[in-house]
Amino acid sequence: MAGSTAADRGREVRRRLLRVAAELIAERGWTAVSTRMLAERAGVAPGVVHYHFSSVRALLAEAALGVIGDVVEQAGPALARAATPGEALGLMMGLLEDHDGRDATSLLFTEAYLAATRDEGLRRSLAEVMTGFRRRLAGHLTEHAVPFPEATAAVLAAAIDGIVLHRALGPGLEASDVAPVLHRLVTPLDRHAPDDDRPPPRKAGESA
Repeated sequence: MAGSTAADRGREVRRRLLRVAAELIAERGWTAVSTRMLAERAGVAPGVVHYHFSSVRALLAEAALGVIGDVVEQAGPALARAATPGEALGLMMGLLEDHDGRDATSLLFTEAYLAATRDEGLRRSLAEVMTGFRRRLAGHLTEHAVPFPEATAAVLAAAIDGIVLHRALGPGLEASDVAPVLHRLVTPLDRHAPDDDRPPPRKAGESA
């Protein structure tokens, strides 16, 4: 680029490598990505990959965390706009419309979660991102008197991840189908109808 400095060019190469790494994670799978693949896709020499990153694993981790962090951040404005927990849930479910479990972002999430089971550093970094999201969601639930806000936020986050994962297995689990079920989690207990389908409390001495 005309007028660009060596530092500018270096930053652009680094960004390109991160973008390419994210693409290859989804296309080939975490363990199949090599220095050669990265270099060829990015249009650089193999040595350039290791100039910018200490290892292929470090590059993949940074690329995946960048994408995951961006996706999680999209939920922030939804929570800020929502007047009720139900509305917040609806907005978050709307974010799922573009993810059927087989799209590039869904596949990257799956690969990163699997890799984190074998990479303690990646596991800690992913946990930090998800903890931040759950904390933000729990704060919203607390403001609206939803019982057990921290646990509810954790279950909702896990449910959304699970919905995307199961979508990859076949059709079904549309947002419109699962939203009513998840909505129960964010409804304060005193708003449940007396004849809802929760089992009645057992009497003392009564077996399960």
